[in-house]
Amino acid sequence: MEFRVKEICKEKGVKIKDLCAELGISDVALRKSLSTNPTVGTLEKIAKVLNVDVLELFAPAGDVRIICPHCGKVIHIKAELPNDKTK
Repeated sequence: MEFRVKEICKEKGVKIKDLCAELGISDVALRKSLSTNPTVGTLEKIAKVLNVDVLELFAPAGDVRIICPHCGKVIHIKAELPNDKTK
């Protein structure tokens, strides 16, 4: 399972070290948690600090990497969540 924490931090102008300080953990602990199986509580805390819905932390399953048969470069196709927060 991939998470978008780094991407969301970048979008919001939040440094990972500042996120970790708000969470009261080290950057090593955050990386370890996200690379294994973080608890729902951890994900809720991260989402709260970043002011996003917990579901936004997950990389969409629709993300696909395709290699161009002509040039060999990787083409990223990304599914995005709708911006409508009223639901």
